[in-house]
Amino acid sequence: MKEYQAVMLRLSRHARDDEDALTDLLNERSRSGWRPAMMSQDDHRLTLIFERPSDTEA
Repeated sequence: MKEYQAVMLRLSRHARDDEDALTDLLNERSRSGWRPAMMSQDDHRLTLIFERPSDTEA
């Protein structure tokens, strides 16, 4: 079984700030064992779905 986590990242009008925020988010989740599974974007936000094996999975 897997665990999932949804994260919504509000986009700014500054591409560099958005890049930094996304990089920080991906690195932070990666260190905790989460892997990106899906992504969706509209004009104002980016939604990322992360997954990882549950603790009970052998």
